[in-house]
Amino acid sequence: MEVLNAKAANSIPEDDESNYDRAKELKAFEDTKAGVKGLVDSGVTKIPRFFVHSPENVEKSSIKTTNINLQVPIVDIKGFESCRRKEIVNEIHEASEKWGFFQIVNHGVPVSVMDKMLAGVRRFHEQPQEMKMKLYSRDPNQRVRFFNGNPLLTEAPRNWRDVVALDFQDGKLDPELFPDIFREEVNEYMRHMKRIRNSLSEFLSEALGLRSDYLSSIECMETQALVCNYYPVCPEPDLTLGTTKHTDPSFMTILLQDSLGGLQVRHQNQWFDLPPLQGALIVNIGDLMQLITNDKFRSVEHRVLARNVMPRTSVACFFYPRAANKFKPYGVIKELLSDGSPIYRETHVAEFMLCVRSKGVDGESALPSF
Repeated sequence: MEVLNAKAANSIPEDDESNYDRAKELKAFEDTKAGVKGLVDSGVTKIPRFFVHSPENVEKSSIKTTNINLQVPIVDIKGFESCRRKEIVNEIHEASEKWGFFQIVNHGVPVSVMDKMLAGVRRFHEQPQEMKMKLYSRDPNQRVRFFNGNPLLTEAPRNWRDVVALDFQDGKLDPELFPDIFREEVNEYMRHMKRIRNSLSEFLSEALGLRSDYLSSIECMETQALVCNYYPVCPEPDLTLGTTKHTDPSFMTILLQDSLGGLQVRHQNQWFDLPPLQGALIVNIGDLMQLITNDKFRSVEHRVLARNVMPRTSVACFFYPRAANKFKPYGVIKELLSDGSPIYRETHVAEFMLCVRSKGVDGESALPSF
C-alpha cells in the first residue's frame, strides 16, 4: 500500500516557499486513503505543511479555574420525572443561555455501553489500513464513509483527525452497512441516543417556556449523523489542531469523549478546558437552535487540541430535521418574539448547509449570513 513517505513529508525546508506545492502534497496525502493514522504509521517526525495552523489559532492557553461559575455546567438529570424536573429545566436553561454547553450525568446510558462504543471506534481506526480504505470517500451522500476530518475543497489548514461517519437519515440506516468491527456497539449506542434526544427535546422546549413537545412537533431533531473521531499522536502538537475552532451547524449535538481531554470551549472570549467526567455526556447547542431561539440559546465555538502522548477518541451525534423536511422553512419561534424582532430570516436546512459548506465546517459560523 502506498503511504505518504516520512522522508517526503519532511523534505521541504521551512523557509523554501518556492518549492512547496500545497495542492500536490495534499493530493498525495488523499491518494493514500490512509488518513492521519497512515502518516503516523509511516513514521513522520514533522507534520506536512498543510496541517500547520497559524500561531494565534494554535495558542494552547486556557483558563483553569476552581470557580464553579466559570466551568462548563454539569446537570444531574436523575429524577427528571419527579419534583426535580423544574430544577433540571432551569439548569439546562441557564447553561444553554450562558455557555451553549453542558454535561449530563445520571442519564441512563450504562458506562459499559459508552466504554464499548469508544473501544469500537478505536478498533476501527487502528485496524489495518487496507480495511479502512474500502470506506474512504469524500462523497457526502455516501451513508458510511472514512476520511480525514476536513472538507476537501478548502484552503484552510487540515486537522489532525480521522473520521468514520454514519448518516442515519430519518433515524434509519441498515445495520448491515455498519463496519462490522463495531456494528453491535453502534446499534446499542444509537438506541440510547434516541432516548436521550427525546428527553433533551422536552427539557429544551420547557426551558424556552414552550410546551414540552414543541421541538418534537416541529421535527427539528429527527435525523442523526454519528461522527466517530480519532486523533492520532501528533509529533508536533504545537503546530496544528485536532479540530479547528468552530460551531456545530446542527440543532443539537451529544458528544462522548474518552478520558484524555483536549476539548476546549470558548466563553467570554477565553478558552476553557472541558475535562472528561466519568459517565458524563456533553450536550451543546447548534447554530440552527440558536437561529430558531433568536439567540436565547447560544451555539459557541469549541475546538480540540492535538496531543503527543496517546490517541484520543470521541463520538459526536448530530441532530437535524428529517431528510424529507430539508426544504421545510425554519425561522425564529413566534412565541419568543414578545420582546423584540427576529434576528434571523427563515431558511431551510438544505440552504443552511450549502452556506456552511461554502464557508467550511471548521471556521466562521454560517449564522451571520441569515
